[in-house]
Amino acid sequence: MKGIITVLGKDKVGIIAKVCTYLAGHNLNILDISQTIVQDYFNMMMIVDISAPSKSFEEIVEDLQQVGEEIGVEIKLQHEDIFNIMHRI
Repeated sequence: MKGIITVLGKDKVGIIAKVCTYLAGHNLNILDISQTIVQDYFNMMMIVDISAPSKSFEEIVEDLQQVGEEIGVEIKLQHEDIFNIMHRI
């Protein structure tokens, strides 16, 4: 199973490090990552393996929202099924 993580906000030092540290600590492997900065605004998309997390999906969603608040960005985790179903409709 895969999850899609998006991170948006004003650029600052340590955003990727903070997110990756959380993911590694909860057994979530990064499969792909794309990041760009547009006029001081940070935008990142990650595809992560969520097949063996140390917490429930809902807890990870809440934790990542909290991490985002701590560093001043918005972090969302969504299950890949949302995108797969969206393209079937």
